Amino acid sequence: MRIAIVVSRWNDSYTSRLESGAREALVGAEVATFVVPGAFELPLAAKTAAESDKFDAVVALGVVIRGDTPHFDYVAGQAAAGLMRASLDTGVPVMFGVITADTPEQAEARCQTGDDNKGYEAALSAVEMVLAVREIRGESKAVPNVA
Repeated sequence: MRIAIVVSRWNDSYTSRLESGAREALVGAEVATFVVPGAFELPLAAKTAAESDKFDAVVALGVVIRGDTPHFDYVAGQAAAGLMRASLDTGVPVMFGVITADTPEQAEARCQTGDDNKGYEAALSAVEMVLAVREIRGESKAVPNVA
């Protein structure tokens, strides 16, 4: 199984841990990581990876923390819509591993080590979706060697 991880550099103290969690869940899979400036840029990178025919799924990781301006609403909403569109337009599962938190403490809680890490969860969802799509298409039902 070939998985692309697209990760935001913005809020790196969190996103680097999401990436680590995703990689932990994908042990045994072929994984490539691509770094983009922020969550707003995730959809284009995810769509580009999905269109490349190199990956079975894409895991998009980012953290958007609410502030005192409406910036949060624009970035989080457009990231979510763009990632869904990338998945629907390409037929490749694109997982939404973007934390949308009201506070840094909420973001911190979702980036902890272990299976509560939202990067880990998004990566497992990617594997599950690849298997589901393969089954729907009548392709191989072989279970991949991942966590």
